[in-house]
Amino acid sequence: MAQAWRCAGLRWAADGPVLVWDGGRSSALPRGKRVAFGVLDGGVRTCVGARGHPCPVRAAVSGRSTGARCEECARLDRAHSVAADTVADDPRPYHVYLAWFGPGLVKVGITAEERGSARLLEQGAVCFSWLARGPLMAARRAEELLRAALRVPDRIPYGEKRAVRSALPSTPADRAAEIEALHGRAVALDAWPEALVREPYRPVDHAEVFGLTAGLTAAYGEVTELVPGGGVSGALVAVAGPDLHLATDRGTVVLDTRLMTGWELVPALPGAGGHGGVTVPVRKFKEEAGVQDELF
Repeated sequence: MAQAWRCAGLRWAADGPVLVWDGGRSSALPRGKRVAFGVLDGGVRTCVGARGHPCPVRAAVSGRSTGARCEECARLDRAHSVAADTVADDPRPYHVYLAWFGPGLVKVGITAEERGSARLLEQGAVCFSWLARGPLMAARRAEELLRAALRVPDRIPYGEKRAVRSALPSTPADRAAEIEALHGRAVALDAWPEALVREPYRPVDHAEVFGLTAGLTAAYGEVTELVPGGGVSGALVAVAGPDLHLATDRGTVVLDTRLMTGWELVPALPGAGGHGGVTVPVRKFKEEAGVQDELF
């Protein structure tokens, strides 16, 4: 029987996106690569644990969960999290940023300065600009100020991001127009925390990095969950945040790699994905227009 692999998620490395596997191995994801895997009949998705520790009871979790954690491990994971606003004593400097995901989809956020643009790549931000730099709590106060003053959220659902990716403006300037206007309004506000140093407008565009500039074909749908006996196979045409855009025999489908975590995966099974198919549940966006040594 083929060796099973347990996915630990997608990471954005210096030279591009990679899938990481338990045990430390990784699979690079260059565009054009064939991605093909299956889930064995009888397989069960289990909790991935919290903060580097395995789930003590290996609890079963829903196939639709993007967190792949049981209730207890999810609570522990958020107990010391900047994103969950449960950390107040982090001494690292933080950036405040504006990020754009598509027409009308702009958010404000913060990220540790040492992470550079990694957080923006992970979220699938098509373009962004820094706004300010300083201590965590000052950055958090600025985030709240900007949410209220600019009427922009600090979170955007991934489903909304996916819906606009195939219809992005064609030039970097057009893609950055909304954050340019908001940046000007933001730095003109009077109530900025004094501990923050405001930064000039310098847009960074990720469209080429993601593969969204080469006439990306609109996806017909998104995978909603993996299931035992099902599989996914297709050619990689784009990667944005955690999402793989795969060309299959039915058109382009989007796979959120967070749905892969917690499953034991094997090379594509006969009848489970084939050379360019998907045999797991897919939610449509619109009406439809062999044994390996490794998974990829």
